[in-house]
Amino acid sequence: MNRALPAVRLRVPTDEDAFSWHRVFDDPDVMEFHGGRSAEVSVYEELTARQRRHDAERGFCLWSVLDGEGGVVGFTGAQPWPHAWGPAGEIEIGWRLGRAHWGRGYATAAAGETLDRLRAAGVDRVVAMVDARNERSIAVTRRLGMRLAETFTTPASARQGHCFRLDL
Repeated sequence: MNRALPAVRLRVPTDEDAFSWHRVFDDPDVMEFHGGRSAEVSVYEELTARQRRHDAERGFCLWSVLDGEGGVVGFTGAQPWPHAWGPAGEIEIGWRLGRAHWGRGYATAAAGETLDRLRAAGVDRVVAMVDARNERSIAVTRRLGMRLAETFTTPASARQGHCFRLDL
């Protein structure tokens, strides 16, 4: 079945989006592969501020994903891989949606828009680092045409993960 993807809009996150991200991510299912528990609002305040800087400096960031009515459903975008292990120095694409928005094509639609924006910004390759148990995100990487490049063990959690790559 090849259904149409939903309409999404991406925007540089605002100060208010820190509260929206906190609200839509305040769910153990959403956070299962991101530390397992909700973060404080201050974490999202710092994250949205950092993304505004990334966008100003690089032309890309983790953007807020808005649905057809303009509501924040999560984020997608890209930023430099922040760790010394894994694909150090590469640009990582990522996405996270609130539980109520899973299974509707938002992640694929928003990530596709992200790839277009990254090409326009001159990025020639991206990676996606995905927990090996995160079947939903692995499915998104496949729909984007990414290929599995390597398997790794994360230092902090000792979980198995996958590094997917895509040449733009």
